[in-house]
Amino acid sequence: MNAELKPQPNIKTAIKIKRTPRVVIVGAGMSGLLSAIKLRDAGITNITILEKADKVGGTWRDNTYPGLSCDVPAHMYTYSFAGNPEYSNRYAKGPEIQAYFERVSKEYELESLIQFSTEVTDAQYENAEWRLTTASGEQLVADIVLCATGVLHHPRYPDIPGLEDFNGEMWHTARWNHNVDLTGKRVGIIGTGSTATQIVAAITDKVGTLNLFQRTAQWIYPLFDREYKESHKEKLRNDKSLSRKLHDRYSWLFNVTFPKLVTGNRLLQWLVSYTCKWHLESKVKDPALREKLRPSYQAGCKRLIFAKGFYEAIQKDNANLITENIERIEPTGVRTKDGQLHECDVLVLATGFHAHSFMRPMEMHGVDGQSLAQLWSEGAFAHKTISLPGFPNFFMLTGPNSPIGNFSLIAINELQVDYILKLIEKWTSGEADAIEPRAEVTSLYNQKLQDSMNHTIWVTGCKSWYFDEFGKLAMWPWSMDLFREEMAAPKWEEFELTTLAQNSD
Repeated sequence: MNAELKPQPNIKTAIKIKRTPRVVIVGAGMSGLLSAIKLRDAGITNITILEKADKVGGTWRDNTYPGLSCDVPAHMYTYSFAGNPEYSNRYAKGPEIQAYFERVSKEYELESLIQFSTEVTDAQYENAEWRLTTASGEQLVADIVLCATGVLHHPRYPDIPGLEDFNGEMWHTARWNHNVDLTGKRVGIIGTGSTATQIVAAITDKVGTLNLFQRTAQWIYPLFDREYKESHKEKLRNDKSLSRKLHDRYSWLFNVTFPKLVTGNRLLQWLVSYTCKWHLESKVKDPALREKLRPSYQAGCKRLIFAKGFYEAIQKDNANLITENIERIEPTGVRTKDGQLHECDVLVLATGFHAHSFMRPMEMHGVDGQSLAQLWSEGAFAHKTISLPGFPNFFMLTGPNSPIGNFSLIAINELQVDYILKLIEKWTSGEADAIEPRAEVTSLYNQKLQDSMNHTIWVTGCKSWYFDEFGKLAMWPWSMDLFREEMAAPKWEEFELTTLAQNSD
């Protein structure tokens, strides 16, 4: 474990600290950095962050593709306590978001806590301790483990015959090869989600030919972006309270619209559907192309795409939208089921991620050797997105059924960390050595979650990555206000709190 870091000046301890736990955080992305800041502010100083890559940032470190930007307003996509006056647009570009997390890491002196290039492969719970093993064979012992691995970090590669036979350059969007100059190249993109739409808008003018292979059309909501002038940035630099006001304003606006859209508000659903249809019909002039781009499901059923410039780019003379199913990949390109070979120099796989892996492929064993694979044999679940029965003192950020389709992930994680701190207080106060949710409570809670999905927009007739391999929706079916209520404080009757003395009986 890293040596204990002295608490920062002017910190007011938020929880009772009679003993200091050894805490390991897995992941140094947005939620991992947040966890370390919040833990230390609460007076917990023995913290180690294990990060499999060579720098902080998580998804914003891994994704560097052309056109990358966030679909949450920039001043909302910050920690509530650390604004960013340097954002250049209302919707921040990927490199600026990565720079923000790197700056926060330095300003809060987190890098001394991080072991980079350290992947956790195994975690075993024994005698009220977690024993973690890394890919290099190093072993660490922790009283408490926080898993901050995110949900979109394992690229999903398509199962298409012949993929390995392609002779040109090929990569997943999360592994972008910047050594390849796309100028004048014949580029094929497989996939039409949010990532693909951003890439198409960014590279079409540069490439020779762009072939976009579409399996499912997507509804695209217009992105009302704006560029921030230097005078705007200067105001935020001089008055830090302005960043917080912008953060709160955008959060309020988001809260009264998007979460209500996906959880059943008919008026908002109609308004969003109307706007998406207007966007398509006003931008795409060719009737045949317009109908190829028109989805058959309700706007919002799949992840709603906020984009600017895609419709303009796909109509350019060098761009082709291909809706025939792919039969196979050949050495020189993509052959569709109509027999046509679409020759490519570069093939880009915009095919998303394994969104339900969470901390896996890390092996985990809890009480009495129970494995995570056994517990999740019929799909991932958690007690209120945070904890698992049989896995004491183990807590997740952005765990199963977090409101990732409803709100800003940073705001969600701040609520989750505050909730986790209240759980950890039982350990730091000496009231419990092991904290875990009751199995029967967790089971009933998750059944209620699934039963409540019926009123959401996600069950209105589409397939999406929101569903796991068992057909369960891994989303939050209720309002953000209810999530805030759930995260306000644990209900202790829902937990098993045990001491070493009890464990030895």
